[in-house]
Amino acid sequence: MEYTKFEKARIIGARALQLAYGAPPLVKVPAGMINPIDLAAIEFDKDAIPITILK
Repeated sequence: MEYTKFEKARIIGARALQLAYGAPPLVKVPAGMINPIDLAAIEFDKDAIPITILK
């Protein structure tokens, strides 16, 4: 599914907030990565974010 840049930012931001509050990551975390936004972006690219989008 194609998302606009605004939808992508909202999805990554919501997942980054979950990760920042202690949600377990759903992909292998690269060594030294501490930024939840970067990790959420990786999850988005691998289609691993557990958020349902209704259109």
